Amino acid sequence: MTETQIRFEDGAAYERMMGKWSQLAGVAFLDWLAPPTGARWLDVGCGNGAFTELIVEKSAPAALQGIDPSEAQLAYARTRLDASIVQLRHGDAMALPFSDDAFDVAVMALVIFFVPDPARGVAEMVRVVRPGGIVAAYAWDMVGGGFPLDAIHTEMRALGLTPALPPSIDASRMDALRDLWSKAGLEAVETREFTVQRTFANFEDLWTTSQMSASMRGTIAAMAPGDIEILEARLRNRVAAESTGRITQRARANAVKGRVAV
Repeated sequence: MTETQIRFEDGAAYERMMGKWSQLAGVAFLDWLAPPTGARWLDVGCGNGAFTELIVEKSAPAALQGIDPSEAQLAYARTRLDASIVQLRHGDAMALPFSDDAFDVAVMALVIFFVPDPARGVAEMVRVVRPGGIVAAYAWDMVGGGFPLDAIHTEMRALGLTPALPPSIDASRMDALRDLWSKAGLEAVETREFTVQRTFANFEDLWTTSQMSASMRGTIAAMAPGDIEILEARLRNRVAAESTGRITQRARANAVKGRVAV
């Protein structure tokens, strides 16, 4: 199978699959980050606004900017976020359209492994955050099996299929995150692992929701119907259902934070 590029073109589908997972990890991440209230925030790669919404609810920002390369995701985000509080714009994580020292906090939520040059992306966050401000990120542990779709990816590989993956998955490793933050000159660098879980009503709920992931939609569309049926059967055998039919899945994220040198 040829390589499938991950495209974020459906904010509602993203919300049902990854948006829910993002918020589960995002709550734990914000509790650990412990940012001050009334801060100026930048959400890099804000996508459909799932994590951006959490910032508003939990951190009471004085101002909040979100930037993302997908116009479709931004369109969905605008339906859930108050324009008087959050400003959203199209842009590139490696060339942020903001002046130096413009923010108190800059974050990437499930984004750094999509940035073609992660070091450049971190450097840009450092540039736009004031001295003493916070630069932080969390990412699924793609290499260590922490991705919410790891079970289905494992079964795809067993069938000789190649799941679509972000271009910079090595950046999700804990040691890689720490190294990126340290080399960017950030101080008081800390890392943390978060494990979250999500319960699906039954296998059909899990299977349907999984196919809404941006990383799965193109891959599934390119598969022969017979291969899809085999994959579904293998996944059904792999995951354990409760007596009620419910299925609980776990995912693990690596997080990092640091302060801009004064």
